[in-house]
Amino acid sequence: MFTIFKRDFLAYFRTPVGYVFMGVFLTLSGLIFYLYNLQNLSGDLLTFLSQLTLLVMLLSPLLTMRLICEDRQKRTDQLIFTSPAGLGSVVLAKYLAAACIMLITVLLTNVYTLVIALGGTVYAGEWFVGYTEFLLQSLSFLALDLFVTCFAKNQMTGALAAFGANFVLWMADLLATSLTVDWLADALN
Repeated sequence: MFTIFKRDFLAYFRTPVGYVFMGVFLTLSGLIFYLYNLQNLSGDLLTFLSQLTLLVMLLSPLLTMRLICEDRQKRTDQLIFTSPAGLGSVVLAKYLAAACIMLITVLLTNVYTLVIALGGTVYAGEWFVGYTEFLLQSLSFLALDLFVTCFAKNQMTGALAAFGANFVLWMADLLATSLTVDWLADALN
């Protein structure tokens, strides 16, 4: 399991995928921070993190699109799935590799928290709950995206299908908050 994790984790940095994901995510999150916090002189960390959720929804398929599809295209999936590690261990190792990239990226966004702390007050409870919620939501998007990309034949269709699944979840959440039919809103929530 560790070998598969190491292989997939290092593959993010041997190819541009990891750099592109982290670069685009941190650039766009910096822009969001500038527009929502710095221009308005706001220290609202939770609003900033809620805006980043949309960014994760858009970019998380980049992390999962290659995990299964690339092995299938190179035909190394037969070798990996017949290894002594079980199928669950293989999938978990691939998920943990993507989760570590997401965790590193989320930890790097704490620079914005330091900027808020320099100009105002950051409450530890708000910071902890906000980042915990954001990280768990990001990891759930990764889990869904990995599941969806397992059914794709190539990386691009996997990424598009994962983005579609994320979009459906986002629309279901928006629909649930705007519905007046109680039983349907409860089912979507």
